[in-house]
Amino acid sequence: MPKIGDPIVIIGAGPAGLTAAFDLAERGCPAVVLEKDALPGGLARTETYKGFRFDIGGHRFFTRNPEVKRLWHGLLGRDFLLVERLSRIFYRNKFFRYPLDLADTLINLGPWESLLVAASFLRTRVTPRPREETFEQWVVNRFGRRLYLAFFKSYTEKVWGLPCSSLGAELAAQRIKGLSLRSVLSQALFRTNSSKSLIRHFHYPVRGPGILWQRMLDRVRRGGGRVRFRAEVVRFHHDHGQIRNVWVKKGDRREVVSGRAFISTMPLSELISCLDPPPPVLVREAARRLRHRAFILVGLILSRKSIFPDQWIYIHAPRFQVGRVQNYKNWSPSMAADQAKTSLGMEYFCTQGDETWRLSDRTLIELASRELAGLGLARSEDVEDGVVFRQRSAYPVYDLEYRTHLKVIRRYLSHFRNFQTIGRNGLHSYIDQDHSTFTALRAVDNLFGASHDLWDLIDGRNSLE
Repeated sequence: MPKIGDPIVIIGAGPAGLTAAFDLAERGCPAVVLEKDALPGGLARTETYKGFRFDIGGHRFFTRNPEVKRLWHGLLGRDFLLVERLSRIFYRNKFFRYPLDLADTLINLGPWESLLVAASFLRTRVTPRPREETFEQWVVNRFGRRLYLAFFKSYTEKVWGLPCSSLGAELAAQRIKGLSLRSVLSQALFRTNSSKSLIRHFHYPVRGPGILWQRMLDRVRRGGGRVRFRAEVVRFHHDHGQIRNVWVKKGDRREVVSGRAFISTMPLSELISCLDPPPPVLVREAARRLRHRAFILVGLILSRKSIFPDQWIYIHAPRFQVGRVQNYKNWSPSMAADQAKTSLGMEYFCTQGDETWRLSDRTLIELASRELAGLGLARSEDVEDGVVFRQRSAYPVYDLEYRTHLKVIRRYLSHFRNFQTIGRNGLHSYIDQDHSTFTALRAVDNLFGASHDLWDLIDGRNSLE
């Protein structure tokens, strides 16, 4: 159990890392936080360009966990807006409401296609697939092949860059938890919302998630903690089952930061490569095989007061490279510096170093402007400015082998007595920000004598709700 004044070192100032530092500060145990980027929040950060705010990734604040809910509301108070959700799917040149509105869907699909969807679903119920090892098998068993092809396949493959037959069923079970054709119809007919995917209202910080992280940051510093930006951890020195210190690169300088306990939110593949002495070859190879998907947000500023009413639109048409379009004024009007204009976020999913990742900012802005016009959402000439934000290691990939590799890494890391990994990348789990926050709170409990298995918390997930 740490005493007041003992150094706790946290790597990463995203939702998980900052929450851990905040909780420690509240307990009178200040920490040192090392963040390689210039802003807090990680993938959930808020960037600013010419006064316009851009939420990297787009983040609904919704949780059934009372502890996380109290934390968010306590920090944001009246600056936590309740927003009525409006999102749609672009498919076959039509916009389908999501969550599903039965009349809207039947009209857009037409009577013949609706009958084919129903027949496909009934066929699956009579002869379901005996195994559910892949994303495709999991979804087809619950929705039928025709609905899978319409509303799951193209968008999922756009996000992950892999065929749905090469993605693990865990991705579907985790991200579409509680969702089935029956639950969708129940939501459409009776407005139930047992699935997180179907919620109709959510909270949102008045000026984007960045104000939450800034308030956490202020409390950490007031409690004696230190948060250092542009401080990249490049080495973990360890011996006798303990991390002793980390080597930090800050500009051209390198320095050593020692601690008694360490909490990391780094991607596991990067973490393993930074350990000194290096782990066994088997562990290094397992880490090398863990994959991540990167993300590019092209922010566009348009000279129009209003464009469309949604917070975001999913683009299921394969002919468009963009995966999702965010409309930030519809999250909160305060996201726009000028209410006579509109700021959009065009989201492109890629892999770091691939053709899309290497495109210049100018080329990406031109691509986003063309695709916005092609979708019929605005004219290219409405775009008066643009900006590009890139995010490495945004989404842990659930391919068919990742569980095997993760098991090797978990077993190896379990030998470190003063080290925990938390959050999306630290656990290689595609979890939401409330789950990331929860892992941070339980990791801090562990420093004070608890014995939570963070991996099992996320695997089970029942204790979060």
